[in-house]
Amino acid sequence: MGPTDFFETAARACGFRRIAGLDEAGRGPLAGPVIAAVVILPRRCSLDALDDSKLLSADQRQSLFVSIMKHAQDWGIGAASEQEIDELNILVATRLAGYRAIQDLAAPPDYLLLDALQIPTVFIRQRPVIKGDQLSVSIAAASILAKVTRDRIMDTYHTRFPDYQFHLHKGYPTPEHLRRLRQFGPCAGHRKSFRPVQACLEA
Repeated sequence: MGPTDFFETAARACGFRRIAGLDEAGRGPLAGPVIAAVVILPRRCSLDALDDSKLLSADQRQSLFVSIMKHAQDWGIGAASEQEIDELNILVATRLAGYRAIQDLAAPPDYLLLDALQIPTVFIRQRPVIKGDQLSVSIAAASILAKVTRDRIMDTYHTRFPDYQFHLHKGYPTPEHLRRLRQFGPCAGHRKSFRPVQACLEA
């Protein structure tokens, strides 16, 4: 069935008007930043094939990325670097990226839908939704902006660190990435606090 505007409609019925969906990409990889995106869609916005970014092909995500940018009332992107992830831990860094995404909006939302996460540093009414990127159109749209943005960043990491083939696995711990990590050791783009990277440093 795909995501609907059920949660957005419920928020509007309570008097909220700038209802944003927020999601992130990149909590699990061994390298690169974590990226958060926040999207405010107009009422009854219809985007063909909109779904959780993980359920879409790269081409579908690219097409929807353009459509979301065109039709959204507002959107913002925030990042936390691999260095910040190492210093803070991945959960705190993810919340920091979400905070920065909200700050990137032209004006703050008055209601925030999130994919099973909360941002305690913003004083906005928040509703975490389990599997929100599969249920809420706003969260699904944010998941696509975050995923496409992060994938593009990891493509640039490939040009900086070509030994690791970041353009293929985007930093996730695939067998090939782990093999290259063991062969070449960690680079500046790796998260030193993540166990497989730590193991290579200790070795």
